[in-house]
Amino acid sequence: MRQELKSLPKTLADDVARNLVMVAQLLDEDPEKAYAYAKIALRLASRIPSVREAVGFASYATERYTEALAEFRAARRMTGSAELWPVMADCERGLGRPEKTLAMAGAPEVQKLDRAGQVEMRLVAAGARRDMGQADAAVVTLQGPELASTAVHPWTARLRYAYADALLAVGREDEARDWFAKALEADTAGTTNASDRLAELDGVEFIDALDPEAETEEGGSVDGTGAGVSGAETSDSDSDSDSDPEAGAGREAEAGDDADAADAVTDAVPAAAAQEDDAAK
Repeated sequence: MRQELKSLPKTLADDVARNLVMVAQLLDEDPEKAYAYAKIALRLASRIPSVREAVGFASYATERYTEALAEFRAARRMTGSAELWPVMADCERGLGRPEKTLAMAGAPEVQKLDRAGQVEMRLVAAGARRDMGQADAAVVTLQGPELASTAVHPWTARLRYAYADALLAVGREDEARDWFAKALEADTAGTTNASDRLAELDGVEFIDALDPEAETEEGGSVDGTGAGVSGAETSDSDSDSDSDPEAGAGREAEAGDDADAADAVTDAVPAAAAQEDDAAK
């Protein structure tokens, strides 16, 4: 990219570079903002292949598939590279043309892709098969030496995850669970939600114990430490008092009577002692 920008005046090159950096930073978290920065870069330097590619990816992320496809084609014409072929095929899927996607999967350009590109093309083709209702064919499409390999590459987790999902779609749940587990094993970067899918298959439900609005199964709330506090922990006497005001008032009256009796005993003790002194004298 830096090499391409050297063809521009330095000030202009710096402006374009800043916008491209913002596209890269925002593409995942805020695609619309990334798209806006990409369009600025396009106005500044429409003849730079990297700019056209950046606009293509920003358009793709915001589901502007027609625009994305046009930009990818422009970048490909400028560079002669086939590396964008899989994402171009996926744009065809986005436009509702899975047949075109499958035609591209069988084109000579696929042979020019590196291993990662060929895996990506296989993922896209499997998705097109499922779009067409060919779930069993999608499973077969994903099978290959890359899937059988025990080596872990940047695309391994995604390939295993897609295969597990395809197996689940055809009712092969046990096999799907095994492949979700294999995807999770390879997914050190957290690019898939394989752990959630595994938990779903195992019937495990995760609850945020620190959520103040969460409730325990007993109907109590969750305190600040994450421990469940149930209404069943309230003492029986407090519960009785709250539910029967008259019973509470009766206990208060009884307590008052006990206090008066204690005071009477206290007053009687000195009087008895005085009478004993008089008798002794």
